[in-house]
Amino acid sequence: LQEPLRKIVVFGERLKEQGGEKLDGQPRDYLERMQKAAARMQTLINDLLTFSRVTTRARPFAQVDLAQVAREVITDLEGRIELVKGRVEVGTLPLIDAEVLQMRQLFQNLIGNALKFRRPDVPPVVKVAAEIITSRAPDEGTTVVRKLCRLTVTDNGIGFDEKYLDRIFNVFQRLHSRNDYEGTGMGLAIARKIVLFHRGEITAKSKPGEGTTFIVTLPVTHPKEQQTAGENHE
Repeated sequence: LQEPLRKIVVFGERLKEQGGEKLDGQPRDYLERMQKAAARMQTLINDLLTFSRVTTRARPFAQVDLAQVAREVITDLEGRIELVKGRVEVGTLPLIDAEVLQMRQLFQNLIGNALKFRRPDVPPVVKVAAEIITSRAPDEGTTVVRKLCRLTVTDNGIGFDEKYLDRIFNVFQRLHSRNDYEGTGMGLAIARKIVLFHRGEITAKSKPGEGTTFIVTLPVTHPKEQQTAGENHE
């Protein structure tokens, strides 16, 4: 998919450079639409690759400092944060067993999502917090106690009707038109796949016009036999 798309982009650029002055009206509009469509297709391909590589390119789990991950992601998003005059507040985050690059992708998708779906004329405020909770579950006649990290990403954005909760985590699903908010509809699907790969859960609470809180629950530690990436399953 990448190679033919690359040719469309290259020849589109050549056409614009060599014949741009001669193109006006409808022909120029066609060229600009083609270039925008090619850019969207490139983004979609990259998102699909990210989605597929959650399980095929993952590395073994290691101890990850979520606070450090959050700081790095916020640095990466500095330009976008300044553009929308927003801010991201990060509370105390723990260390957990995880795949570090996937944790970066998870934070980037959730924080980026919060910055994107902001209310008009209301600077976005995103709050990232975590707490350690205890889970007790029966296992072969005994009760297994596990420590879990409950991570929350809360925003003051447009929110959504919770009847669409299951839908937002599916591939290519959008609640708003592309003209209103950019994107491929893959960000939350990728986030969900990462969470499931780490044997966790993801959900959200929201109301239209009142913002959204995404809630991610991840094991703090994994048994040694589960820490090899190829042995983790959805």
